[in-house]
Amino acid sequence: MSSDNWVVTAHDREQISQAVDILNAGGTVAFPTETVYGLGADVTNTEAVSKIYRIKQRPIGHPLIVHIADIAYLHEWTKEIPEAAVKLAEQLWPGPLTLILKRNQRVPNVVTGGQDTVGIRVPSHPMALMLLQEMGPRKALAAPSANRFGRISPTTAAHVQKDLGTAVDMILDGGACTVGLESTIVSFVDEYPKILRPGGISLDELELVLGHSMNLPHVTNAPTIRVSGSLASHYAPTTPLELCDTKQLWQHAQDLADQQLKTMVITWSKHQQLFQKNPYLHQSSMPIDAETYGRRLYAILHEIDQADFDYILVEAVPDNSNWLAIKDRLQRASHRSPKI
Repeated sequence: MSSDNWVVTAHDREQISQAVDILNAGGTVAFPTETVYGLGADVTNTEAVSKIYRIKQRPIGHPLIVHIADIAYLHEWTKEIPEAAVKLAEQLWPGPLTLILKRNQRVPNVVTGGQDTVGIRVPSHPMALMLLQEMGPRKALAAPSANRFGRISPTTAAHVQKDLGTAVDMILDGGACTVGLESTIVSFVDEYPKILRPGGISLDELELVLGHSMNLPHVTNAPTIRVSGSLASHYAPTTPLELCDTKQLWQHAQDLADQQLKTMVITWSKHQQLFQKNPYLHQSSMPIDAETYGRRLYAILHEIDQADFDYILVEAVPDNSNWLAIKDRLQRASHRSPKI
């Protein structure tokens, strides 16, 4: 594909049809969702799906999420759908919710990592829905985030372009993602629904629809079912990142500066420390509400990662259900950072 039509802002069916032609021919298309940009391929084309793994440098066996256009197509890819799963889908789709269900024979092993379950959702971004609708009712997209495996998820087309380059056949530019964090993953394989990854749908929203409480996931407890974003180290910038309690934040920052390490300090609370023109210390203030913080998080990390910093310190976020997804992403992003 020429550079003139490689990145496309799709405003009409003609451009979407061009993307569908690429997908039907076994190619890959990066497209926007409300959560993050996805790297899509035709679910039924095993060679096309294999390209996703190669482009992302993703381990084989780490399953992909299947994106469909409407809840009416859920039965095309799954079986034994519990009533509670239908209830969540009816109330929260289209939206940032992925359901883990028993797959049927139409879903290839390469999509599920050989498991007998599949993650599936209906995105709410209009461009994603247009793309899925144009593909037809018996088609779907396997689509993880459109970035190198384990790195920061993309929330703009520019992030995709910088990370994956021309390895992708087409990038559909739909602007910045409105949620900015990945979907919430809920499993319906066991007797009771279980959150495997917190995300764009809050715990409170899930409990309201289901009518009962749910157990919270923990970053160090790997789920028995392999799902996207479940590894202890994930969503990480190349710059070492460390979470730090508010009380110790600025002293640790000063210690790093004393070692002549250029450090970015990301804060959300009003707690801050002023230093006299220290060339090694910089601060980025984040919103105090979880929804806006989550929307901006990956964009800020991309920006810092492209700058000349030696270290990122992030002020620990509140320990409550509203911040659950953000806390999860920051813990995974900092998991293997070197400690100085």
